[in-house]
Amino acid sequence: MAEAKEIKSPTAVSCPPSQLQYSPSLTRSPLLHSDEPNPKNKTAPRTPRMSFTPPRFNITPLGTPVRNALRLTKLDPQDAWLPITESRNGNKYYAAFHTLCSGIGIQALVLPVAFTLLGWTWGIISLTIAFIWQLYTLWLLVHLHESKEEGVTVRYNRYLQLCFATFGEKLGKLLAIFPILYLSAGTCTTLIIIGGSTARTFYEIVCGESCTSKPMTTVEWYLVFTCVAVVLSQLPNLNSIAGISLIGAVTAVGYCTSIWMASVAQGTLQGVNYNPVRGGNSVGKTLDVFNAFGIIAFAFRGHNLILEIQATMPSSEKHPSHVPMWKGVKIAYTLIAACLFPVAIGGYWAYGQLIPANGGMLTALYQFHSHDISRFVLALTSFFVVVNCLCSFQIYGMPIFDDMESKYTKKMNKPCPWWLRSSIRIFSGFLSFFIGVATPFLASLAGLIGGVALPVTLAYPCFMWLKIKKPKKHSVMWCLNWFLGTFGIGLSGMLIAASIYVIVETGVKVSFFNPK
Repeated sequence: MAEAKEIKSPTAVSCPPSQLQYSPSLTRSPLLHSDEPNPKNKTAPRTPRMSFTPPRFNITPLGTPVRNALRLTKLDPQDAWLPITESRNGNKYYAAFHTLCSGIGIQALVLPVAFTLLGWTWGIISLTIAFIWQLYTLWLLVHLHESKEEGVTVRYNRYLQLCFATFGEKLGKLLAIFPILYLSAGTCTTLIIIGGSTARTFYEIVCGESCTSKPMTTVEWYLVFTCVAVVLSQLPNLNSIAGISLIGAVTAVGYCTSIWMASVAQGTLQGVNYNPVRGGNSVGKTLDVFNAFGIIAFAFRGHNLILEIQATMPSSEKHPSHVPMWKGVKIAYTLIAACLFPVAIGGYWAYGQLIPANGGMLTALYQFHSHDISRFVLALTSFFVVVNCLCSFQIYGMPIFDDMESKYTKKMNKPCPWWLRSSIRIFSGFLSFFIGVATPFLASLAGLIGGVALPVTLAYPCFMWLKIKKPKKHSVMWCLNWFLGTFGIGLSGMLIAASIYVIVETGVKVSFFNPK
């Protein structure tokens, strides 16, 4: 009762440090309030601690030191124990590193394949519309991260949490579990396939004809790549891999730039033409076009990680996390645009309809210019690809680690011990390795994968905005989000059907447990 009386004086309410006030920190403790007085001012009264705690959330004050109206932030107390939200010391630079590393990758090199089906005009138009569309939905997600519900500010730290809040738990699982699972676990598997294969190519380029040692098999290269990725995955949380994401971003920009510049410098191939390559009948032509849209959609990934990246930032009423997050996103997507458009346009100009459907620009560079370009450039490009795959593995693997650790923390109500956390990451890495060895053709299903993952990027954020923000009926935002969300779902269904048709017609070299 004595403490309660002290609240009458405005000077008795002190503002704790922002990191401790607004979010869990590196202490890995879910209870961040301290009953100890300020050591620098022993006479200062202690800030009263709130005792109201709902069953699933820890309530922490959010606002100015003198609160005319009490505003609350709803946080899951287990967030302080999980790798995504364990540290909230992020900033706009970390956001830019993570967004760029997750938003650009080897899938960008397949964009010229879509142009072979669409041609110059529709290829550029489709790529531009897709870029603007996904940038808009990215803006929606950044601003949906924090939402006020009945005077309480809720932070949705994971994409699935926002899905459940929007669609309900049952429907959210049905709609989002599989595409998000692929975008995390499936991407890790694809990175092992591409990274291991490119590591083998790098070795062959560096070794050259003078090498007499017995080369390793593709499976052994997969294993080497996986071992290095698992070692790097032992870093504790998403903020701790910011440096790795920076390296991944630099190498992604590096190999995209070097590949398109080297291809353009060599000029167009003999016999190249730019007539769209499509099926003979009208149905086949239409489905080929939709398959091309799927390839373009596949190039824009990473939306399933945006909320997780933003969750690493502190937030307050005066300094919400969406401000630095959006600054980081703008930096990242300026560089992404500077890579994707030259790769698509320059690659199609250089190779036309001759570009390989499996591997895109990277395969074309080795296939057509292995004797025209210096070994140093080829080796450096391959090295950049391997390093980027290793770095991307870390950020795409983090949601998997987070989900597996959350099951332990919910059941035991304590953080994972170090040995269990390490074991989870080792198990996840080698499970992806096993899937990669079992299904080495996974990387060739770009159109199908793009169709399955498209709603996560282009459709779901629109419906989330309608449900959470509740814009005025028939307003511009209301109409725009209904149109884009509905069109995105319909487009996803058509892309999946078209991709299956193309796979059945052209075939995919299915080789279980036989990577080459």
